[in-house]
Amino acid sequence: MTPNRTPNPIELVIFDCDGTLVDSERICVKVDAHITADLGCPFTEAEIIERFVGSSDEVYTAAVEERLGRRLEKGWQKKYSHLYRAAFDAELTAVDGIAEVLRGLTTPACVASNGDHPGIRRNLEITELAGHFEDRIFSASDVPRGKPAPDLFLHAARTLGVQPERCVVIEDSAYGVQAARAAGMRAFGYCGGLTAASRLEGPATVVFDDMRELPALLAGSAH
Repeated sequence: MTPNRTPNPIELVIFDCDGTLVDSERICVKVDAHITADLGCPFTEAEIIERFVGSSDEVYTAAVEERLGRRLEKGWQKKYSHLYRAAFDAELTAVDGIAEVLRGLTTPACVASNGDHPGIRRNLEITELAGHFEDRIFSASDVPRGKPAPDLFLHAARTLGVQPERCVVIEDSAYGVQAARAAGMRAFGYCGGLTAASRLEGPATVVFDDMRELPALLAGSAH
């Protein structure tokens, strides 16, 4: 008997936020470069893209402390939070093409981001995308470990009552696609932002560079 190789139907689309829904990564990289220079342990923008895009606050803090050669006080980033807010207010936009994708999406969708709840909500409201997700927003603060651990994606799927194999994840970072694979979910790696396609490629992952391609890719994945 020939084994059934038909993919599981898609019952939930899980979107990362930064760099996938909102074009925030470019802004964050510039602010991060300013912050690390101010701390006395400058990172170049190329280093920040390579090491921090899509990572958790814990990863960021550990790398800064390692280069600085000392521990930072708890909550050290609060001193700089106004820089991100000001930059987002002035420059933040939705990722090109994502608004029309969300308007046409018929499969249930949610957001799962390493950011905190206030920040995620604020960025979605600035870009007028919040209405597509209502209360289906999940943060790394909800789980023990952020990406690249699978905890966040598994938490979102469990909360919404969907099996992991019936979820797909839309990500723009290497950490995100690693987390999706670890969760047993299919990943779609968006390389139209800062992350090179080569960093997203791998098993159970489709890489694409134009968000408008996503509906056709999802349809193809489900059949």
